[in-house]
Amino acid sequence: MRTAGIRFSLLTFLLLLFAGTEPVSAQSIQPDSKYRLLAGKSFVQSKNYYLLTLMEELPEVKKMLVADTVLSELALRRLSGITQALKLCNRDALCYTEQLKFSQAEIDAVSARLTELYLPGNPLGKLVTNHLLPSGCYVLFQQLKPVELLVKAWEQDAMGVNFALGVYAEGKKAKYPNIDSVSYNTYNGRHAGLLYNTASLLSVQHSNDRLFFSVPLSASLLFLEMNGREQAGDFEPMSATENKAAFDKIKTINWNAFKYSVIVVPGAGPENPAVALSEEGMLRCRLAAIQYRNGAAPFILVSGGKVHPYKTKFCEATEMKDFLVKKLHIPASAIIIDPHARHTTTNMRNAARIIFRYGMPFSKPGISCTTRGQSYSIGATLIGRCLKELNMAPYKNGNRLTETEIEFYPLMEALHINPAEPIDP
Repeated sequence: MRTAGIRFSLLTFLLLLFAGTEPVSAQSIQPDSKYRLLAGKSFVQSKNYYLLTLMEELPEVKKMLVADTVLSELALRRLSGITQALKLCNRDALCYTEQLKFSQAEIDAVSARLTELYLPGNPLGKLVTNHLLPSGCYVLFQQLKPVELLVKAWEQDAMGVNFALGVYAEGKKAKYPNIDSVSYNTYNGRHAGLLYNTASLLSVQHSNDRLFFSVPLSASLLFLEMNGREQAGDFEPMSATENKAAFDKIKTINWNAFKYSVIVVPGAGPENPAVALSEEGMLRCRLAAIQYRNGAAPFILVSGGKVHPYKTKFCEATEMKDFLVKKLHIPASAIIIDPHARHTTTNMRNAARIIFRYGMPFSKPGISCTTRGQSYSIGATLIGRCLKELNMAPYKNGNRLTETEIEFYPLMEALHINPAEPIDP
């Protein structure tokens, strides 16, 4: 009996010792549809680089990072590097961007330092528990230990900053160059001058800034702005602007009365810059209107940004909504827009995100409704393309209803930020 008592006391001691510590992985905290994403200084920034936005916006985290001598020294070295570049780079454009981007050595050094600083109850620990995990923005890393998730999120944000600077400051090939490439000639002398002046501005703007990532972050946002590539922020926050009527209506829906949550209509951009809505887009709207009037779902979600032709002023989603309301007399409160998607992959991914973030039933299927060729692509090959281009599948298919409609089930993986497409991350 005495031995049993000793064992019980030891077990009790161990339970008390480890009570309140975090789990081996972050699996116990799942993305939460009630979590509200922080906007930060801009939606372009927060949608691309959510961890860096949190590091700026959460006072305790920012204070901790600025006070750390290892990390603040990185900020000082960058400012010194820019000062030298302004003196020595002359017409060598890449000499300037080398000081604006994160080097692999810097990325590794920050990863190591964040690992050393992280504790479950300190500001970095709370950042992971209270923001990174419930936001779902890095959900593909959700199975890692929390400190590993923090490091992977940092490395992704750093890669995203470097990618944006590579395309929009250096003129490297965009992922989809026909629609997303740099807007000005990077092969003439004016380009080096632009980089000089941008680096000079950043050195003044951040002269007293000790956040280790501030200069590269600001540089990436500046070059997106100068290239006219800030569409990620269009209509945001959408639930309070263009989608407000539908967003408010969601709370009143008796979901048991509908077989499907939403009818998703991918856009089709015209090739003529003077045409607002293509003939294909009109047909897709008409197909969706039939499904809506038949009571398939309480909402139509039109998806497509300013895509075709290059630098078009027309947004597929807003033009389709206008057509549905004015021509087909669908109530505006029944239409949700996604004005950001640039491909069929992101039509489906963004639809899954909106279903989750707007509090629609995530386990209920939706319908993708489009013309025949695209519909069969969604049902047969698109998931493979998503895995290749987005590194995840944002949905799974259900039953095919007609040659233009197929069921889909949204997946949580859709929430993950894509660092290689800053126009629609």
